[in-house]
Amino acid sequence: MIEYLVLVPIGYLLGSLPFGLIAGRVFKRIDVREFGSGKTGMTNVMRTVGAPVAMLVMLLDMGKSVLVVVLARVFADSPGVEALAALASVFGHSWPVFIGFRGGRGTAPGWGALLILSPWAGLASTVIAAPGLALTRYVSVGSLLGASSGAVVLVVLSAMGNAPLEYIWFGSIGGVLVVARHKDNIARLLKGEERKIGRTPEATTDQPSTGRHKGLRWPRSA
Repeated sequence: MIEYLVLVPIGYLLGSLPFGLIAGRVFKRIDVREFGSGKTGMTNVMRTVGAPVAMLVMLLDMGKSVLVVVLARVFADSPGVEALAALASVFGHSWPVFIGFRGGRGTAPGWGALLILSPWAGLASTVIAAPGLALTRYVSVGSLLGASSGAVVLVVLSAMGNAPLEYIWFGSIGGVLVVARHKDNIARLLKGEERKIGRTPEATTDQPSTGRHKGLRWPRSA
């Protein structure tokens, strides 16, 4: 039980590290939450800062969940701790405590967790997501296909005994979470208004009128 009480909160705190927000400030002196989707994930960073920085952010966000699972395996050796700590990392990325609980959609940390929890599920997610992204040029389509397919494969593998049964927690809850975090993308896709790769974002309209950016504050450039 002590492993859950220690490693799951650590997973959440590591997941809360706002690499997208930091990258925006360091490389372009902007707050990426003020543009496009208002999220701190790789896609909004790509549109506001550029593809090379976005790739770095994606790797760092994936690494958060990978590190969490590695720590769980070293210090707990429990599939249940691994699954819940990885899930906590995705929650932390989506609702980061350090920047007022306004983060990303959980795609990158979810993908990173899939790859280390079950390489087969992670591979299936990648193989299915990549063509969807390439054919449609919608990052959201690739993310939705990857998250849902990876979650289904992980759940099936776990149910069949080819992965620890506890991994079902991550597959079922994590997959639903990532898809749910894309609800605004789904609405725009249905309306034909979703932004494709390469389209420059306008200032976001998703900002609250008061109390914006509660939590850790990042100074504006002059």
